[in-house]
Amino acid sequence: MKLKWVFQKRSSHLPSWVTSLISPFRNQFHQNPFPETSSTFVLNHLDPSFLLSICGREGNLHLGSSLHASIIKSFELSNHYNGVVIMNSLISMYDRCGKLPDAVKVFDEMITRDTISWNALIGGFVRNGKFFAGFSYFKAMCLVGDCRFDKATLTTILSACDGLEFCWIIKMMHGLAFLSGYGQEITVGNALISSYFKCGCVGLGMQVFYEMGERNVITWTAVISGLAQNGYHEHSLKLFKEMMSYGSVEPNSLTYLSLLTACSGLEALKEGCQIHGLIMKLGIQSDLCIGSALMDMYSKSGRIGEAWKIFELAEELDMVSLTVILAGFTHNGCEEEAIQIFLKMLKMGIEIDGNVVSVVLGVFGADTSLRLGQQVHSFVVKKNFICNPFVSNGLINMYSKCGALDESMKVFDRMRERNSVTWNSMIAAFARHGDALKALQLYEDMQLEGAKPTDVTFLSLLHACSHAGLVKKGMEFLKSMTKDHGMNPRSEHHACVVDMLGRAGMLSEARNFIEKLPEQPGLLVWQALLGACSLYGDSKIGKYAAEHLFSETPDSPVPYVLLANIYSSEGNWKERARTIRKMKEVGTAKETGISWIEIDKKVHSFTVGDKMHPQTEMIYGVLWELFILMVDEGYVPDKKFILYYLDDDRRDPIHNGQATHQNAIETEVVWELF
Repeated sequence: MKLKWVFQKRSSHLPSWVTSLISPFRNQFHQNPFPETSSTFVLNHLDPSFLLSICGREGNLHLGSSLHASIIKSFELSNHYNGVVIMNSLISMYDRCGKLPDAVKVFDEMITRDTISWNALIGGFVRNGKFFAGFSYFKAMCLVGDCRFDKATLTTILSACDGLEFCWIIKMMHGLAFLSGYGQEITVGNALISSYFKCGCVGLGMQVFYEMGERNVITWTAVISGLAQNGYHEHSLKLFKEMMSYGSVEPNSLTYLSLLTACSGLEALKEGCQIHGLIMKLGIQSDLCIGSALMDMYSKSGRIGEAWKIFELAEELDMVSLTVILAGFTHNGCEEEAIQIFLKMLKMGIEIDGNVVSVVLGVFGADTSLRLGQQVHSFVVKKNFICNPFVSNGLINMYSKCGALDESMKVFDRMRERNSVTWNSMIAAFARHGDALKALQLYEDMQLEGAKPTDVTFLSLLHACSHAGLVKKGMEFLKSMTKDHGMNPRSEHHACVVDMLGRAGMLSEARNFIEKLPEQPGLLVWQALLGACSLYGDSKIGKYAAEHLFSETPDSPVPYVLLANIYSSEGNWKERARTIRKMKEVGTAKETGISWIEIDKKVHSFTVGDKMHPQTEMIYGVLWELFILMVDEGYVPDKKFILYYLDDDRRDPIHNGQATHQNAIETEVVWELF
């Protein structure tokens, strides 16, 4: 009667419909307490298998082990030909309850095994992250030869192949599927497509797709998703159009989710809106994943307002939704709004995870309050997120962007585990602050610790060499990047090299470097060359760079402003005036520069000629006094880089005599000190 009590107690937490199913067994406990030759408790192999599957799904190990005990006592059933079905259910139950050793023990004690027995154990290892242990059982299954693998075996193994290192296993399973006659099985084909795309073998995944005789919505979705995940966004959208042209397959929510990912990658607002319309028509816009994908698509397409509307209308929110909207505000330059949302989340008592914190830390820049960043750091320590490498990397970047390089180094030194991103963040921090020697020393330490450099590492190193004038060292890094690490430099690396040569006054060498590039120079490269020409006042090469920039970005004011500065430095006012007139004709305007300072937990911002600050008179008074002291000490204003164009009713005080001496000096104060 003891087992009856245990059975009743351990089944008390199950749903009512399960307990009603168990109730007949309770009566039989009472009537016949497990005679050795009777099978009255276990009526047949289906009932206990069904109960064991419920125990596995609910994670009820106690009840499952009680059923196991009753099965062992039922000698007649355990040796019956249906006993293998129950043993298979036991393996699955122990696996789902996280007791793999017990599942292995049941498997080892089985006198007779079938394919399901092997699949249950292999699947258990795979689901618990022990792929190679499960794969060893698959090899044993093939060697023993008493059971033949089936399509479920193949799909179970393929489902766990995620990463480039699994490519050889996928190819092996593909060959076995072909030899065993499962090559045209739709479930096996779908699993092969998904696995190939996961390990980056796009061509092989597409080959399986085109060779399939039958395709369902899972097939199409696997390819559309795989293409989007591997960066083939345009191909993903084209395949969806091909899918819709067949007419026999209806897309599901996962299909639309993959399409939104493709639209986000392309920043394809038009296509994204069309997909949004289809989603609205189907009524699946309230799905959490769909809502997050829509917000991501709109924010990356520059429509943060639309993303915010979806966020506000969402019936339910999760950490993914919150992270996406915060990242959206950051991506669209709405740092202040992102910080305010984060603060509201804290006040509302919403549980914050490490991903949200890392996104918020990415918002911080030079114009953000350091004190607020320190408060976020305190929150990180309180919530024990400091062990999260993404959060720690975010803290390093936050402190370095706010000018607190010592604090960045403290976070770096306290980290137990450092990945490539950690080293990159710290190297970039020193490069950003002009400490090239420390950046180079960190790179050597990174190599000694065994961390592999990435293309971002070399970007920071080139940036450091550029600011320190280490041209020879920078060129060595560029060569090492390709020769020693097999990386192809991107446009950003080429721009850094041009900037490095330009800052060193080697403008002709910078031009020659650009002309020898194996690919078309990008926007950043021409900007770097023009910036260097502006620094040294070289109008010949500057005009050459500006002409390329005009064609690359006809609406940008940057090339006009830099070229005008070059003409100003040479005293070529005629060409300067012509450049500014052309800029006005195309309808562009110079972006206003901003300076800022944090005083008493408040950030004060200023623009050129700004008189909006409540303490304007006091500020200009102090500036005027400082300027007089500077002039008394022998300071002479430098007019080379002044670009001060006014409306038609006023004239440039530098170029005509209509302005008073005091106005000219005030202009100098504005430009020199703001």
